Amino acid sequence: MDSDELRHMLEAVRSGRITPADAVQKIRTLPFEETGGFATVDLHRGLRCGSPEVIFGQGKTAHQIEEILRVLLKHRQGGLVTRVEPDVAEHLTKAFPEGDYNALGRTFRLKGPEDDGPLLGKVVVVTAGTSDLPVAEEARVTAETWNCKVTLLADVGVAGLHRLLHRLDALGGADVVVVVAGMEGALPSVVGGLVDCPVIAVPTSIGYGASFGGLAALLGMLNSCSSNVVAVNIDAGFKGGHVAGLIARRAGQARRAAEVKIAEGETRDGA
Repeated sequence: MDSDELRHMLEAVRSGRITPADAVQKIRTLPFEETGGFATVDLHRGLRCGSPEVIFGQGKTAHQIEEILRVLLKHRQGGLVTRVEPDVAEHLTKAFPEGDYNALGRTFRLKGPEDDGPLLGKVVVVTAGTSDLPVAEEARVTAETWNCKVTLLADVGVAGLHRLLHRLDALGGADVVVVVAGMEGALPSVVGGLVDCPVIAVPTSIGYGASFGGLAALLGMLNSCSSNVVAVNIDAGFKGGHVAGLIARRAGQARRAAEVKIAEGETRDGA
């Protein structure tokens, strides 16, 4: 939706041809832009869902990803790309020198003009082993993209539980914890019994034959006896980080609103 379309819509509301509710619905659902015959970029996903469209890089060419990013930038939106292969990353880094490529997490991020706002909410990402770091990094970058403060605790799995217990202070005050684990996937249940917030379990495909490419970890997480644990798909670091970001950001916004309300009350009382 460009400025002309918006102006015509507002004039229609003023003249009574459409209702304000209808205008809001149009603004929420219509805007998108087709590019190159291969993509229809959703430009109002942030309005509807709280976060802009993210590009799943797997299966897309470097040219396709570049064109989608240019559409997002044209409309003053940042861009996050996941599952970025090294050759695609090389192309994107040349096309967008200001971008940030995370080789371990296979992400590429371009900041938008409003991406440096205040940090809202605290997310802690925990990995069972070092081999789980690629998935954990995808989760971390995603949560940071949604303006959350993110702490990473690596290699604190159940094979050496004292490592996690030594870092309990880092879990304190978290709005949500993302636990990334392969093998038997036991760590989320342990973490769930130590914190008072949601725990998002992300199974990884790390493990020997009987782990069935992460299926064993996923089933273990789905059957967790800790009631605050929920699970996402295998190797879905983006999904874990995204949901964590939504939860933490909402909690952070609520805290900020409460602080403002208290401050306003103190000002009135002081006056």
